[in-house]
Amino acid sequence: MAADLEEKTDRYGELLAEALDAATIAPPEGTPMADAAADCYEMAASYLEDGTHFRDQDDLVNALASFSYGHAWLDAGARVGLFDVPREGHLFTVE
Repeated sequence: MAADLEEKTDRYGELLAEALDAATIAPPEGTPMADAAADCYEMAASYLEDGTHFRDQDDLVNALASFSYGHAWLDAGARVGLFDVPREGHLFTVE
């Protein structure tokens, strides 16, 4: 089971890093929606940093939780139009 958790944690960390690279802020700069998008992006990036710290400490449960929460910030933002994201592939749950 530990090997499964380790593999899943690493996969989710890579997924979040890839999603952060793929997402761009959609609303025009200087608008409240662009500010909201920047906040969501910052949260996701912070969760990636936290998850990486936990992973380096072999705290797989908290690392996986951090990576999952970070991706949720991006995915939710993409669904409401805060981010331009790829519509094909495995990174986001947008149609």
